[in-house]
Amino acid sequence: MDPLWTQDHYIIRKKALRVVDQYYIEDDSGRRLAYSKQKFWKIKEDIRVYTDESMEYELFRIMQAQIIDAWGRFDVIDSYNNVYLGHFRRKALRSAFISDEWEMYDHNDRFMGRLAEGTGRGLLRKFINIIPEKITMELDGRPVVQIDQQFKVVGDIWDVHCYGLPPEFDRRVLLAGVVLMAMIERQRK
Repeated sequence: MDPLWTQDHYIIRKKALRVVDQYYIEDDSGRRLAYSKQKFWKIKEDIRVYTDESMEYELFRIMQAQIIDAWGRFDVIDSYNNVYLGHFRRKALRSAFISDEWEMYDHNDRFMGRLAEGTGRGLLRKFINIIPEKITMELDGRPVVQIDQQFKVVGDIWDVHCYGLPPEFDRRVLLAGVVLMAMIERQRK
């Protein structure tokens, strides 16, 4: 099994001072497991995650379903088999005014959980943008992953700690959610 899919701790690192956003997915020893680069000009999001910067082997992709969609449905697709793994839907009004929140759906389009920031912290962060994000992933109403953004003046780093994630849960869906939060929510700030 590829080590990317079996980790209980990931680090998502944004490469600083670049024209387009570039992200690395690393294990807790700093070994790079994957790479993603956000496109500069786009009509709708099409985020590709590769094994490395050569972008020769694509692992999975995140595709925005429609061009005009304030709530933003983002499908997660296994690139090798072209298999739909599930999707995320942004809670647009809540994310815009209170705190960041995304719903998660499985490959059968059944609601399975959410990625959400605490209300108080999220509301405060809307006014004081330097406060790092703290996001919890819940499955069936119970927390299973903690995502903590480190305070940085330039660049971003997110620590992703899985502490109750079922072994059968596809880590690509988790990583897609974190990459989405990193790219999409940070753009809106």
